[in-house]
Amino acid sequence: MKASNPPAGGNKQQEPGVLKVGVPGLDDVLGGGLTAERLYLLEGAPGAGKTTVAIQFLREGVAQGEAVLYVTLSETAVELQGVADSHGWDLKGIQVREMVPAKDALEPDDQYTMFHPSEVELGETTLRILAEVDRIKPTRVVFDSLSELRLLAGGSLRYRRQILALKQFFTGRQCTVMLLDDLTSTEQDLQLQSIAHAVIRLEQITPDYGASRRRLVVTKYRGKEFRGGYHDYKITRGGLQVFPRLVAAEHAQPLTQSRIPSGLKALDDLLGGGIEKGTSTLFVGAPGTGKSSLATQFAITAARNGQCAALFIFDESVNTLRTRCEGLGMDLARYVESGNIRVRQIDPAELSPGEFIHEIRTAVEVHGASVVVIDSLNGYLNAMPDERFLIVQLHELLTYLGQNGVATMLIGAQHGLIGMNMQTPVDASYLADSVVLLRYFEDEGEVKQAISVLKKRGGAHERAIRSFSLDAKGIHVGAPLRNFRGILTGVPVPIDGVRAPS
Repeated sequence: MKASNPPAGGNKQQEPGVLKVGVPGLDDVLGGGLTAERLYLLEGAPGAGKTTVAIQFLREGVAQGEAVLYVTLSETAVELQGVADSHGWDLKGIQVREMVPAKDALEPDDQYTMFHPSEVELGETTLRILAEVDRIKPTRVVFDSLSELRLLAGGSLRYRRQILALKQFFTGRQCTVMLLDDLTSTEQDLQLQSIAHAVIRLEQITPDYGASRRRLVVTKYRGKEFRGGYHDYKITRGGLQVFPRLVAAEHAQPLTQSRIPSGLKALDDLLGGGIEKGTSTLFVGAPGTGKSSLATQFAITAARNGQCAALFIFDESVNTLRTRCEGLGMDLARYVESGNIRVRQIDPAELSPGEFIHEIRTAVEVHGASVVVIDSLNGYLNAMPDERFLIVQLHELLTYLGQNGVATMLIGAQHGLIGMNMQTPVDASYLADSVVLLRYFEDEGEVKQAISVLKKRGGAHERAIRSFSLDAKGIHVGAPLRNFRGILTGVPVPIDGVRAPS
């Protein structure tokens, strides 16, 4: 064949493009996708979702008008179609080739006696694969799975040489190859990882209680920046959905300073005019002191002013929230129906931390939420598979929300009801820009409530401890309790015999 003349400008080859994987979130983790014409390794235990990712990868190729090939060494085409049916997919356009042993291979007359089976079957399988590739000329190929090739090779040296031969075969054929490995070998195959251009590992964690947690990590990617660390994902009807790890530094933008009022003059006076956008406020106190009601009051006021608010509740149902707001005269249902307030009930046993962050990002970036309420940190703690990293993730989340001009409100329930020995399971007071403390105290045989602002980075605030109450007419912030000493102890002492105002 006559060689073609090199293009003007020398023999410099054109850089390959980037292919979309077709898995929401994974392309973001990979820095845009997979570099074309390279060999990739996707590894994970059985059930982690490797086949699902592979089908999505090939379906994306079909959508782009490419020829694609699925080589299955263990599953049949019928089983592969069953996976596709479970997601509501059509395999039209995907060439599926079964390389499983023929059914007559179990006959005694067909058993090898002079040669080891690996010496014959590996060569036959490889030749069949290469013949199909030369005939179809695909731009995307999936091999499922490498464990069969490993067994056919019979040894690590021959297995590595076989993979290197496959890699060399596809070089120059403008084909992107994805190898699936189910990690059934006793030792991790680092030799295979060294051959691949990038390695993606899928992991499945089964906690003592609740649904299995799935996460992925890109362990290597030659010549490409990618988002490191673990990223949660889930498998639903429609395929894999990956939730990239949040990096707040990527979302920095200039903000204009403004306040969000509560709609209650006494409360706004206590807070120095309201809560600034782009800051976080921690409402902390014993159960039943009114923390959630205060946060809901800010959300309703924002909705009344035409803004959007999002409530993520861990500790109560949506119906309970509606009933409580009705009992306080708060018209929450009206703004939920209009879409100005979005309420999402979170089940810690079913929702991964990554998906929770994704829900918040959707509320901010898609629905334009200016107020986000997380009720409560105690429930958020239970949603974390490892509580040691809760504060780190919370810091990243609050930074992200602050950079997007969102007023974040956190609810922290303390252990205990009265006195100075109140404890919080999650100490987020140093992360929050403002801390509002609610307390019970005893007076004249009654349990009363008090509210105070302990900290506010956004500006000046009142140092007074005010009376606080809830009734059918709503939230009431009363006058400062200046004639008492020791209110925070729960058993204050009146000064000059003056009692607390009712």
